Amino acid sequence: MTDFTHLDESGDARMVDVAAKDVSDRRAVAESFVAVGPEVVALLRGAGVPKGDALAVARIAAIGGTKRTADLVPLCHPIAIHGVDVDLQVEDGGVRITVAVRTADRTGVEMEALTGASVGALAMIDMVKGVDRSAMIERVVLLEKSGGRSGHYLRSEDR
Repeated sequence: MTDFTHLDESGDARMVDVAAKDVSDRRAVAESFVAVGPEVVALLRGAGVPKGDALAVARIAAIGGTKRTADLVPLCHPIAIHGVDVDLQVEDGGVRITVAVRTADRTGVEMEALTGASVGALAMIDMVKGVDRSAMIERVVLLEKSGGRSGHYLRSEDR
């Protein structure tokens, strides 16, 4: 069982001690896609959904979700978030939410970027569900990460 970094000798979950790791600049980019019907797309491109500014709410939710990751993901370290950029694109089939997170710390921000993209997507569904009950999150993926011991990762679109 000790081959697993997040399990102790007894097989119990633990938070890995990162105190000895070097601080380095780290960045991660994640994306979610919320599929919605044509009526919602038209509203988002025009007058907006009845509940209010769905894009602004999703942006703020993504930032807040990023900052609260350690509270939501049990083995995630609480780290300083130095920057969060959220990009929302209304496309013909839905809304693409891209979250880029930066820090200088001892562990990466992949989970923070993924959590931000997820929470932004959930907020989008909450904002449009009155118009489109079938709205759904189609994907949440890590697109890229850099920094730290494992170096650079870029998602292949072949997957």
